[in-house]
Amino acid sequence: MINDKVLAIILGGGQGSRLYPLTETRSKPAVPIAGKYRLVDIPISNCINSNIKRMFVLTQFNSASLNRHIKNTYHFSFFSSAFVDVLAAEQTPDNKTWFQGTADAVRQSMHHVVRHSFDYVLILSGDQLYQMDYELMIEGHIKSKAKISIATIPVNAKDATSFGILKANDKDVITSFIEKPDASLLPDWKSEVSKDMKKEGRNYLASMGIYIFNRDLLIELMSDPNTIDFGKEIIPQSVGKHKTLSYQYEGYWTDIGNIDSFFDANIGLTKSIPDFDLYDKSKRIYSRARMLPATKISGTTLNKTVIAEGCIISAAKIEKSVIGIRSRIGDQSTIINTYMMGNDHYQTLKDIENPQINTIGIGARCFIKNAILDKNCSIGDDVRINGGTHLTPDETDSYAIKDGIVVIKKGAVIPNGFIL
Repeated sequence: MINDKVLAIILGGGQGSRLYPLTETRSKPAVPIAGKYRLVDIPISNCINSNIKRMFVLTQFNSASLNRHIKNTYHFSFFSSAFVDVLAAEQTPDNKTWFQGTADAVRQSMHHVVRHSFDYVLILSGDQLYQMDYELMIEGHIKSKAKISIATIPVNAKDATSFGILKANDKDVITSFIEKPDASLLPDWKSEVSKDMKKEGRNYLASMGIYIFNRDLLIELMSDPNTIDFGKEIIPQSVGKHKTLSYQYEGYWTDIGNIDSFFDANIGLTKSIPDFDLYDKSKRIYSRARMLPATKISGTTLNKTVIAEGCIISAAKIEKSVIGIRSRIGDQSTIINTYMMGNDHYQTLKDIENPQINTIGIGARCFIKNAILDKNCSIGDDVRINGGTHLTPDETDSYAIKDGIVVIKKGAVIPNGFIL
């Protein structure tokens, strides 16, 4: 099989400051998404669905919860060579620094990678939401005898200035590359795209940060310690020197590296026909199997809402929201346009009745709109949180406001009657 010759490396990203405070106590790949998954489950699931079952996840910040999630989730047969291993930044006699960039992270991990047999390395980002069959990209790479392949997605002129833009010839060979071009330069950077993409004005090929490298070339490129980033150095320097192929992808894809895009990606799942399809059996998303009871709902009006398992809900209304595992929402509360991540555990009835212990979940008669509630929050009774652009950026011990979105921090306690 082709994929027996492929090994995947998933880049966990840096400190994840753009996703703060969700990354205050966890690495970016460990951030919960869609009520029951973690970000890292997306690229791992894409690999499994593409029959690629040897993966390294590279990380260096707050990796304990990521380690725990992967250890508890991805178990393969003893008679299989499949694995998902976390490689955290480590100091060795040859490497005495933290990862300095995407290429540097791979370079510092190469002594682990080269112990395995492979012909091709698939390099992926750990903070993107999409469903791709990597097999098609790998087959195109091998058939064209390319040295490097880059997954590209057509974008419009407005978005093009935020990406690395590539130009390819009629054989999909990349001939030039520019990083985040000024709008005045764009007319010279149009590429051939499908009719559907042209109709949408998406005439520019943006790098998705998904790469295939031939083994020998990657080892050669990683020998230069002065190149620390794929997008800024390795790819621009390789175009024209090593045959580099563009693999055009036209499905749903979004980079969820900041709070705004993360929020939109989650709330987008509440659409009648979401762009990201969690219900496609051939593209299923894998995560930790939890033996949770069914969700119980009492007297609640629900509209365009995704609710994970194990919840106890007595709210008056929930609209356009994602409610994560083990969530508890009290009587007469209203939740609108909110992502509630849920809880890591249940409290006993004795704890809930104890006035000295904060009850996790949302209390009674609350109104919460345009918010993200991280794990294990305790929201008291009669709390009103109305996020929106009318709010200025701010941060306290309990919450942060970014792009008008109120983010309640993990484990935060919001007292009765709080108003924001």
